[in-house]
Amino acid sequence: MSGALAAEVLSLLVRRGATVAVAESLTGGLIGATLTTPSGASAAFRGGVIAYATDLKAGLLDVPKDLLDREGAVHPEVASAMAAAVRKLTGSTYGLAVTGVAGPDPQDGRPVGTVHIAVGGPEGRFWGRDVVLSGSREEIRKSTVREGLDLLRGVLEADVGEHSG
Repeated sequence: MSGALAAEVLSLLVRRGATVAVAESLTGGLIGATLTTPSGASAAFRGGVIAYATDLKAGLLDVPKDLLDREGAVHPEVASAMAAAVRKLTGSTYGLAVTGVAGPDPQDGRPVGTVHIAVGGPEGRFWGRDVVLSGSREEIRKSTVREGLDLLRGVLEADVGEHSG
């Protein structure tokens, strides 16, 4: 699952001398598992936090409680806060975070398939992607892994381009 994409992301991180950590909700650790499948992953992957329950997003990842109370756990700002926190917590160059609804039921008024992805990087920069995915619970989770890694790849390709030469 997304093995070639994970290997590409890790290669870009190593070329950049960068590291990544993940903060996962609906994927329950699948992104971390995917990133640690290729050999040599330890050169760029620092670790992750699985904050499945909303209270853990506040307690472990310092997502503002008022944001969670106002918007719920499935929101772009929540993904950004998770990405920033895991980056800081692990001392990583980049933090990749995902939050969303895999199903079978809606959550916080958001329909099944709603996913928010964020990458936090150096100098306080953020990139986000909001998608609505379809399929079974498992398909939504796997698609979230691909979308998250694809966003991170795009960020890294842009950063490598900006700093090479």
